Amino acid sequence: MRAAKLGASLAVVSLAVAGCSAGGTPDSAAEGNAAVTVTLNWVPYGEHAPLYYGVEQGFFEEEGIDLTIQPGNGSGNTVQQVAQRNTDFGWSDTPPLANGISSGMPVRSVGVFLQTGPSSVEFFADQGITEPADLVGKTVGGTPGDAMYGTFPAWLELNGVDPADVKVVNVDAAGKIAALIEGKVDAIQGFHHDQAPTIENQSGEEVDALPFADFGMNLLGTGLVANESMIQEDPELVEAMVRATSRSFLEAADNQDAAVKAMAAGAEQAPEESVLSAQLAATIELLNLEEAPVPGTNTEEQWTDTLTFLSENTDFDGEVAPTEYWDATFGEDL
Repeated sequence: MRAAKLGASLAVVSLAVAGCSAGGTPDSAAEGNAAVTVTLNWVPYGEHAPLYYGVEQGFFEEEGIDLTIQPGNGSGNTVQQVAQRNTDFGWSDTPPLANGISSGMPVRSVGVFLQTGPSSVEFFADQGITEPADLVGKTVGGTPGDAMYGTFPAWLELNGVDPADVKVVNVDAAGKIAALIEGKVDAIQGFHHDQAPTIENQSGEEVDALPFADFGMNLLGTGLVANESMIQEDPELVEAMVRATSRSFLEAADNQDAAVKAMAAGAEQAPEESVLSAQLAATIELLNLEEAPVPGTNTEEQWTDTLTFLSENTDFDGEVAPTEYWDATFGEDL
């Protein structure tokens, strides 16, 4: 296996697409549509372009949804916001969601979209790192509390590396990229489809990554999260949201340039389109459309594998029972 080559930059944007119609015009949503919010896992980047595209193309409006997209501050925080009903839906990574549910938060996944998890170790190409064993003696920046930090030691052991031989330095999530560029660490834990392009853009240097999924550890990635109360009280709305989101990702995969333009036009402080394009292309690969042609649909085996790994290799102490974390109902008719 080899390190994944990556390019471009992070789409650092801050926005809420309040009251947008199919064309993204403010305050022009069809009368009677339900006002719905979705809070992202982070500030918007290329992975989220399909949502903007879906708003612009009217996919959500056709389902009776007037969608507002809100920036997030980490998957764990997004799950908490959904649990507290401060947002209607969340876009969250699966391990933090599982931890939230195991701690008693009344939320459920209603469909994971990234079939391949984007967790990785990223570094400059001139380091010559091509496999986990090359990290021995290196310093890796990580953020306590996120999914990568918790699974990194198990991933090393899975690849025959003693975690004690790799020094992990605690770094705030917002400071990891700077720590790598400034040479404070040799590598960082991160989402390769997002952060690696950012590093290349900011540093002008080639970046490589060791995706966890390429070296024996694939955990389900990001997807839609809803509160149990919403699922019980308004399953039709949840179904409509899942359906519109699935359509948005599928259409964006076939019309990536248009999706990029939709996000560039609809997101404040959007980076250059070439950056968004590279991030979206990497995201589409993680959908695994050849094996899972309908975005947002999962299998019980995928959930069992993810939960089992977390249970056996991290501090996750929840039940290994997919139905405790995932409601498969909303993917059945996609």
